[in-house]
Parts: sequence; structure tokens; C-alpha cells
Amino acid sequence: MEKLTWTGSFGTYMDPIFVTVAYVFLALVAVQIVASFILAPVSDTIHKDGTITRDRGPNALIGMAVKYVLLALVALVAIYIVAGIVTPVETTGIIGAIAAQLSPVWLALIVTFLLSIVYKRRLGLYGKLFDSMIGMIGFGLVMFWVYTAIFAGLFDMIGTHDPLRQVSGMKNKIPGTPLSGAEEGDYLWYLLGGDNLARDVFSRMIAGSWIVMQIAPLATLFAFMVGITLGLPAGYYGGRLDTILSFLANLILAFPVILLFYLLVTPEIVETGIPNYMAMVLFIFPIIFLAVLLNSRFYTRPRLRTPLLTAVLVVAFWIYLSLISAKGSAIAVLPSYLDLFDIPGGILVVFVSVVFVNSPTVFRIVRGLAMDIKTRDYVAAAQTRGEGPWYIMLWEILPNARGPLIVDFCLRIGYTTILLGTLGFFGLGLPPESPDWGSTINDGRKLLSVYPHPALPPAFALLSLVLGLNLLADGLREESLRD
Repeated sequence: MEKLTWTGSFGTYMDPIFVTVAYVFLALVAVQIVASFILAPVSDTIHKDGTITRDRGPNALIGMAVKYVLLALVALVAIYIVAGIVTPVETTGIIGAIAAQLSPVWLALIVTFLLSIVYKRRLGLYGKLFDSMIGMIGFGLVMFWVYTAIFAGLFDMIGTHDPLRQVSGMKNKIPGTPLSGAEEGDYLWYLLGGDNLARDVFSRMIAGSWIVMQIAPLATLFAFMVGITLGLPAGYYGGRLDTILSFLANLILAFPVILLFYLLVTPEIVETGIPNYMAMVLFIFPIIFLAVLLNSRFYTRPRLRTPLLTAVLVVAFWIYLSLISAKGSAIAVLPSYLDLFDIPGGILVVFVSVVFVNSPTVFRIVRGLAMDIKTRDYVAAAQTRGEGPWYIMLWEILPNARGPLIVDFCLRIGYTTILLGTLGFFGLGLPPESPDWGSTINDGRKLLSVYPHPALPPAFALLSLVLGLNLLADGLREESLRD
């Protein structure tokens, strides 16, 4: 069986076209940058009859050319993807084979974008995101990895091999190498080559996305629950409560983040059970938040509030006990038949560490927003109506702070992804054989000058996800400022 090339026989015709269009696009972008400094900006002329004529000048023509060439590039990429799905692997090569493996992801992205664009006027801030090109690109990159993680982690539909499987003869093999000693049912190639332990780089990269998506968004969400629950009363009440909470937050922030991570995930600290006890404290904040939120909203309707609050708290405490309880750990409070989750110790430690490190920053942001918004007229009107403090904080202040918080949430997921990669790179927290991107980059960098292919795919995956989150945050910020 022959090795696969990057684009196969299909690339004989398409590659020259793609390269030409890419060079034209780069040249036009360079011209656009230079022209923005040299040529006159857009000018408006107001006529005597009150009409306005906008003279866009050459800059507008250059911008239009960049836009259409970019669309041509996107169309060519779509042709590669479609060709990879509908033609044999040998015809379209490695790119086509990867595109075919990612078929569920492409379908999910198309459906998501079509529905979002059709109903964008009914979807609030999320719908307005599709009026921003930057926001759409960022959203597309983020959702690509979200869908990849879902289809790979939950349905096992994308990976070509077991990410932990070692195949004799595949050590450090280049991309497109046929599988040595392939048996019936095996995928016949290592699409992105093999690493220094003869494991499939493509499958490990795909499996790593599931680990990132399990930890980064949820850990950021828990950090926001802690920060919001403490930041709102600190900013609203002020005084001694604000002083104490701000001091504790500043005390944590004064510690170097990486060193703090080192301390929390080292085996000696883990053996003491400190991360488990920290989980007990940190994971209770979402329950407090939900309880106060529902109680403040339905306080005047006790017949609805009491059963609703009871049901929510029972479910929330069950999930909470399942999260902190683990057989053989320092905390084992639930029997196995009631324990909903079996979280590996390494993931729990990393999760708790991320929540603990991010919470003080979120606290300071929420506190500052609460101090500003509490002076607004609608807050004074709510106080005049006799609304309680928690109702004002959660139903008057928090909704009006959603714009900055949503933007920071997206950015913080990116920071968390980088922190996870850093921990994996230094071999902390997660098991050494874990396919997370940081560990995979660390494994590949040892032979980077000789075999670059094991380290580059997870590095580009990490880069693209963080870039997508930053672009998404920029798009959300742009649209939220227009409200």
C-alpha cells in the first residue's frame, strides 16, 4: 500500500489554483494595510438639499477585492472538503481523508450557521453576532472544536485509531504512512503520522479536544459562579464585606499563577486531599447562586417558589455530591449506585485549580460592574418599589452587566485552554499518557528538529481554538457596544 500525499491526484489540478489565489489574497492584504496609511480615508459630502454622498475612494475598492478573494479561498477550501468526502482517500490524499473523517462536524456547522442566520433577528446578542464577520469566523472556529469534541468523545465517530494504542513499526512515521500489520477493521493509514511511542497523532489530537472541552468551559463557568456570587454583594454593599472579600481575592492574585498551579497539582498536595476539600467549597457556589436566584425571583409566589426550589436543590445537591465524591479519595460520601460521575483524579485536580485561579479575577470584574451599575436610575427605582437587595443584584444589576461578562467569559475560556496546555506541557495534573494537547506537544517537542509532525497538529489546534475564542469575544464586544 502506497503512502498518501497531502492532496493526492486531486491536488495536481487544484493546488496551483489554490496557491495562486492565496498569494493574491496576501498581496491584497499587504496593499490594503499600506493604502490605509497613504490614501485618504472615507469622506462624506453634505449637499445643499440635505443629501449626503459618501466618497469611499480606492480603499473601498481594495477592501472589496480582499473580500471577494477571501470568499474565493473559502470556496476552494470547500471544494477540497467536498472532494475528500465523495471521492476515495487515494484521490484527495491526507487533506481529503481528514475532511471525510470530519464529515459530522461539517454537517453540524452548516446546520448551525443556516439556522442562526435565518433566525438571527430573534436570537438577541447571539443573533447579532452574525452581522460581524470577525464574530462569525471566531464562532466557526470555536464550534468546529466543540463539535469535534462531541462527535469524538461521546460518539467516537472521528478518530481513526485508539489514541493510546501503540503499533509496532509506526514510531515517528511521517503523515500518510500505511498502517503496519493492519488487521480487518483497522483504518489503513496514520493520517498525521506517528509519535515517538508509535501512537496516531491525528487520533490523539482529536481525543485531546474532548479533554479541553470537558474542562475549560465548565471550569470557567464554575469560576464565574464563584465570582458572581461573591462579587455582587461586595460591590453592592461595600464596607467591611467588600474589604474582606477584596483582600482575599488580592491575596490569591498576588501569587504567581503558574507557581500556584504547580503547588495545587503536585502529588504531595494531591495526597493530602486538599484539592478535594477545595472542590467541596468551590462547587457549592453554583448551588448558592441558583437558590438565591430562584428565591429572589419568586419570593412573592410561595406556592411556586417552594416546590421549584426544593426540586432544583435536590437535583443540584445530588450533582454536587457526585462531583466531589470519588471512591478511594479523601471524600467518598455517596455509594457507587448513586454516584452520577466518575471523574478521574487528575481531571478533578486540574478543574479545581482552574476554578480557584480564575475566580478572584472574575470577582474583581463583577465587583467593579456592580459598583458602577448600582448608581443607575433603574436600580433606585427598584429600591423605591421595595425590592430586596438580592433581587436588585441578580435581576437588575447582573443582566445589565452581561455584555462585559460574556466577552470576558469567552476570553477566559481561551486563557484556561492555554493554562491546560501549559500544565500538560509540564506533565502536571493529567496522566502522562493523556492525549491532551499540552502533553502531546511536550512529547513531540523532544524530537522537533527531526520529526516536527507530532508536535505541530496539537499546537495548531490549541492556536486555532484560542484564536477563535478571541475573535468571538471581539465580535461580541463589537455588537454589545451597539446596543
